[in-house]
Amino acid sequence: MDTVPRLRGKTVVLSGGVGGARFAWGLARLLPPEDLTIIVNVGDDFRHFGLYICPDLDIVCYTLADMEHPEQGWGLADETWHAMAMVERLHGPTWFRLGDGDLGTHLERTRRLEQGHSLSAITEDFCRAWGIPQRILPVTNDPVRTVVLTREYGPLPFQEYFVKYRTQPTVRGFHFRGAEQAYPAPGVIPAINEALVVLIAPSNPWVSIDPILAVPGIREALAGKTVVAVSPIIGGQTVKGPAAKMYREMGIEPSALAVARHYRDLLQGFVVDLRDAALASVIQQELGIPVLITDTWMQPKPKRAQVARSVWEFAHTLARTYP
Repeated sequence: MDTVPRLRGKTVVLSGGVGGARFAWGLARLLPPEDLTIIVNVGDDFRHFGLYICPDLDIVCYTLADMEHPEQGWGLADETWHAMAMVERLHGPTWFRLGDGDLGTHLERTRRLEQGHSLSAITEDFCRAWGIPQRILPVTNDPVRTVVLTREYGPLPFQEYFVKYRTQPTVRGFHFRGAEQAYPAPGVIPAINEALVVLIAPSNPWVSIDPILAVPGIREALAGKTVVAVSPIIGGQTVKGPAAKMYREMGIEPSALAVARHYRDLLQGFVVDLRDAALASVIQQELGIPVLITDTWMQPKPKRAQVARSVWEFAHTLARTYP
C-alpha cells in the first residue's frame, strides 16, 4: 500500500459493488492487510456466453488492485472491446458488455470452476496474482441468485433487470434463490467472529447486502458484534444504482432513515451524510442507534480513506463502549 497503516483491529466489511468497493479501498489504505476482510455479495453472479461472471467480486477485486475503470466504477481501466465488436457483427447478444481483459478473468474462473475448484479458492488465487494482500471472500461458494420481482415482466434475474432492462421495471420485491440451502464460504464465519467491528458498506441494502444476510449463519454470527452501516442514500437519492427507486416503488420513502430501519435489528451504529444531519435525531430517538454525521461522498478518490477513517473510528469507539 502507498500509505502507512495507522489503525489496528480486525475489521470485516460486507460489500456489494461500486460503493462497497470504494469504501473497502479507503479502509485498505488505513489498516494492515491482515486486519481487513471483505465479504462480497454473489447474488448478482450469472452465466453469460457460458462463462461464470461475478460482477460484485470483480468490482471489489479490480478496485483493490487499482485496476478499475476510473469513471464508470466497474470493469477495467484501459479496456478494449474487440470481442464484443465481433459478437455485435455476428448479431449475438450484446446487452451485457464484456471487455477483452475482463473476458480473461471470466474465462479462467470458469475453467477453474469446471475443474472443481471453489469460488473462494479461485478468488484467493486471483487476488494473489493481482497483488491484493487483503482477504476478499465470496459470502458463499454455493449458487445464490437474486431474482427481482417486477410488475411488468414478473420474476427477472438480477442482471436482466439491472443491465438488459436498465432498472426500468417496477420492483415489487426480491427473492434470493438458493440462499436457504447455501453455506458460508470457508473463512467467512471465523472472520466475523474475530472482527472487532463489522462495517456494512454504502451498498444497495436490497440487492447487495440482503443476499449476504440471507445465507444461513451470517445473521447469527453478527449477533453481538459491533455492526455499523453507512447509508448509501444521501438526500433521498443514491450516489449510484437503483436503491432509492426500489424503496420508492415498494412504498417506502427513500432516505437514510429508511436504510437505518432496514438494518435496525443488526446495528450498534449508523452513519449518515452531512446532508441528512436532520435525520440523525430521528434515527437515534426512534431506533435507539447512535449516529455519526459526516461527509460520506467518496469522490475524488483520496476522499475514500477520509470517509473510511471516520466510519472506522466511530465504530471503534462504539466497540469500546458496548463490548
